[in-house]
Amino acid sequence: MKKNDIIKLDIDAMSSQGSGIGRYEGLAVFVPMSAVGDSLRVKILKVKSNCAFGKIEEILTPSVTRCEPDCTAFSRCGGCVYRHISYGEELSIKQKAVEDAIKRIGKADLDAQPIVSNNKTYGYRNKAQYPISENYSVGFFASHSHRIVESEDCRLQPTIFADICEIFTMWAKESGNSVYSEETHKGLLRHLYIRKGEVTGEIMVCLVINGNSINSPETLVEALKDKLGDCFKTLVLNINKEKTNVILSDKCVNIYGDGYIYDILCGVKVRLSPLSFYQVNHDMAELLYKKAAEYAECDNKTVLDLYCGAGTIGLSMAQSAKKIIGVEIIRQAIDDARFNAENNQINNAEFICGDAKDAAKQLADKNIKPDVIVVDPPRKGCSSELLGTIANDFSPEKLVYVSCDPATLARDTNILNSFGYELKEYTPFDLFPRTAHCETVAKFTRKV
Repeated sequence: MKKNDIIKLDIDAMSSQGSGIGRYEGLAVFVPMSAVGDSLRVKILKVKSNCAFGKIEEILTPSVTRCEPDCTAFSRCGGCVYRHISYGEELSIKQKAVEDAIKRIGKADLDAQPIVSNNKTYGYRNKAQYPISENYSVGFFASHSHRIVESEDCRLQPTIFADICEIFTMWAKESGNSVYSEETHKGLLRHLYIRKGEVTGEIMVCLVINGNSINSPETLVEALKDKLGDCFKTLVLNINKEKTNVILSDKCVNIYGDGYIYDILCGVKVRLSPLSFYQVNHDMAELLYKKAAEYAECDNKTVLDLYCGAGTIGLSMAQSAKKIIGVEIIRQAIDDARFNAENNQINNAEFICGDAKDAAKQLADKNIKPDVIVVDPPRKGCSSELLGTIANDFSPEKLVYVSCDPATLARDTNILNSFGYELKEYTPFDLFPRTAHCETVAKFTRKV
């Protein structure tokens, strides 16, 4: 088999990234937008020693799980990977992917609890970050590239986001502000960033710019006020002059409003700044946090919440816990967490700004011994040094791990086992329907 060959391929498995997998002459072939049960003609795009990659040339026999994609950007945009199959099939794929990772990489012979979903697959996101094209339209990057696929009306976003995109595009074309170019590092407008409070309806608009100011901000503010009314709370500039793929810098300038919005999560009123971490699927996040609290069993116990963001997980447990200690490296998020505790009259929570690993070590050196530790790390998971500090210096009764990547959760499961912590139960949560991502909450207990 070589590049540009056309082969017949039967799809019998799915990868964790949403590609179908078939075997040809013993070699695994990965095919995006295919489905288990498909019989296909596939054009080979790349051949490696242990696998190959191809694209569909013709569907000979479709899988019974196939459905008609309902988005014109699907297959071109780098977001959704499952719009061509039934949602029930998608949930089965994600359940299996999490279990396979835990068993194969984590070396834990334990089935997952049934995946949790509220079956809401449209308009569930409360945040969107749109790169801006040279003609001032917005969209999303194509898979594995920085080519912008224009898509102002994404099915995953609230419909009001499409209205904001339209207002922005009209303003941008007339304002005289230039568009940023990644190639030349010239131009001003980089990203349009929108955030919405699911319960409150409050909306933040943030422009990421390669400069210090924009032309005609008052015109944009008035257009947004006319369309959104009292829901529009703030317009913020994020100043990012770096030659980087990272969207946001740590410098924000308020143009209109106070620079933040409010939402309510698990009964806690939460203040959100542009840099605050906040789960993008509000309703599913509530279910996930309730499971984390169930696993933590934190009644009258001290809980250490690492990677705490705006404090949402810890504060949701504060009513029953003896004390909450949150740790987060982003200063603005810690400021929000402290404000959220005070604003909700939660007096048993304190927050530390610092790297999770370093802060955990400092607390251990002060002989602070939490009963339960909650970690909600980024996609790369926890460092082995941090896991060692948790296991050897703190030695909590329980560790609750909220993961956005089954592979790194599985890797850390194996490491934790070597440190004397056993995986007792884990539950997948579909916070990102139609995409390849899946969250998991896992409970570890100290071995006797």
